[in-house]
Amino acid sequence: MRTVLITGTTSGIGYALSELFAKKECHVILVSRNAMKLSAQKQKLENGNNRIDTITCDLEQTNAAEIIYKSIKQNGWQVDILVNNAGFNEAGLFSETDATCEQGMINLHINFVTDMMKLFIPEMIQNSHGHILNVGSTGSYIACPKDAVYAASKAYILHLSKAVHAELKGTGVTVTTLCPGSTRTEFAHKAKIEHTLLFKIFVMSPHKVALSGLRAMEKGKSVIIPGLYNKILVLCSRLLPYSFIGWMTKKML
Repeated sequence: MRTVLITGTTSGIGYALSELFAKKECHVILVSRNAMKLSAQKQKLENGNNRIDTITCDLEQTNAAEIIYKSIKQNGWQVDILVNNAGFNEAGLFSETDATCEQGMINLHINFVTDMMKLFIPEMIQNSHGHILNVGSTGSYIACPKDAVYAASKAYILHLSKAVHAELKGTGVTVTTLCPGSTRTEFAHKAKIEHTLLFKIFVMSPHKVALSGLRAMEKGKSVIIPGLYNKILVLCSRLLPYSFIGWMTKKML
C-alpha cells in the first residue's frame, strides 16, 4: 500500500486528489489546519480497503514542514508520494494588498514547499522510488498585474520543481508540477476574484484537474497544464508581447 501525504486537502483540488488516492487503496495522510474538516474528510474517505490518517497543522508557520516530518517519523510512516497542494491568493493592486497576508502566502508557497522537498527527497532517493506533485498555476508562466505576489510565488514552484526533476533523473524519483487555470473551488471566493472574467470562462472542475495531475505524476512527467484553453493561454504568454499579455491579464482580474 503506497503512502501519500497531501497538504491542503479539505476543499478543491486537494480534496479531489485525496478522493482519487483513496480509491486507489492508498494510505492517505491528510494535512490541513482545520481539525473538524479533517475528521469529517477521514470518515468519508475510509472504505476498508485504504487507510486514512490526518495531521492538523497551520502550514503558514515557519516550522510547519518540520512539524509534519516529525509526525511522520513518530508514526513510523514512509512517504512514497508527496503532494504540495496547499495554497491561497491575495489578489489586487500590489500597492493596496495586505502585506501580512502576502508574507503568509510567500511562506506557504515558497518556504514550506522547499522545506518539504528538502525533508522527503533524500529518503525517496535512498529508496529508489518516489513522486512529488507540486501544484503551481498557469500564473506560474505569467507576470500577473493585480496578482503579482501570487503569480511570482507560483513561478518559483514551477522553476524549482523543473530543476529538481532534472536533477533526479535516473534516481527513480520524479517531480511533477500541476499548473491549472481557473478551477471551480473555494479558492476564487476567498481571494475575492470569483466575479472576474477569469473565473467566468473555461472553468474546470477540481476532479478533472486532479485527475490530470495524478496521471501526469504516475507517468513521471515534469509539467502538466490541464485543459486546452489553459494550454493555449500559456502558449500565447510565450509568443505574444508582454505589453499585450499584461494588459489582458489586468482586464481579466
